[in-house]
Amino acid sequence: MASHLPFILDENGGQQGLILGHMAKANRQWRYADGQQVLVVFHGPHSYVSPTWYEEEDVVPTWNYVAVHATGIFKAVEDREGMEGLVGRLTDFYEASQPQPWQADFSTEYNVQMMKRVVGFEIEITQLQGKWKLNQNHPEHRRRRVSGQLKTHDGDNDRQIAGLIDEDLAQ
Repeated sequence: MASHLPFILDENGGQQGLILGHMAKANRQWRYADGQQVLVVFHGPHSYVSPTWYEEEDVVPTWNYVAVHATGIFKAVEDREGMEGLVGRLTDFYEASQPQPWQADFSTEYNVQMMKRVVGFEIEITQLQGKWKLNQNHPEHRRRRVSGQLKTHDGDNDRQIAGLIDEDLAQ
């Protein structure tokens, strides 16, 4: 099962940190996950690479990407105090960039009812694995061609991947 959810990282929780989040109580995933090992995938930039960019024979298309896989133990948070703290932290984190950040008020009847419809969770991280695929299996001249092509595209992902290839080549 998979769900796309917002998370925050509590670097001070557990030995490697805690991933904090919440989901709709109607989403049965939390019931299956509670107490179990789970995988959280954080996607970074990614981009298609055409074999024509290499300007050589015997090449195939590929996909370049950066991601982090976090494995950990899922623990549901259902008590009111725990939920208010968790949802408050998530809200404060994501609202911080707003010109006038919205503040959660857990005393209103509407918010009391809304909190009954969600479940919070903590995932204590037990393993982190970085995934970094930037044409490392190709010679430098091909990687430079890929970077050059990606820089001509308008997409942020393409430009970010080009920058990461360039950084890797500079080392």
